[in-house]
Amino acid sequence: QVQLVESGGGLVQAGGSLTLSCVASGRTFSFYTMAWFRQAPGKEREFVAAIGPIFSNKGYSDSVKGRFTISRDNAKNQSYLRMNNLKPEDTAVYVCAAKHGTNWRLNYREYDFWGQGTQVTVSS
Repeated sequence: QVQLVESGGGLVQAGGSLTLSCVASGRTFSFYTMAWFRQAPGKEREFVAAIGPIFSNKGYSDSVKGRFTISRDNAKNQSYLRMNNLKPEDTAVYVCAAKHGTNWRLNYREYDFWGQGTQVTVSS
């Protein structure tokens, strides 16, 4: 079982930056693929970014590519989402997720463990 706890959300003006963190419990963190999803009110959960156990295996949604960067530190059992040039449409609850295996997926149903989420609000 893996428990995930996010932090780092908040209120920021458009064009600003935030870094989200996700701390995972367990001793096998390095074996999991980690991802970030987001959900805005009235919308479906949306894939944002993912990183496999092999650090070079990363993926981003088209809406955040070039602005967001996902990373991980296996020694600290943490994954991060650096968000630059934030836009009002990035406003959502951001949720950390983990799945067994080395390949990241776009579909949230393929992830095994979830955090509670952290709110990101971008004002115009």
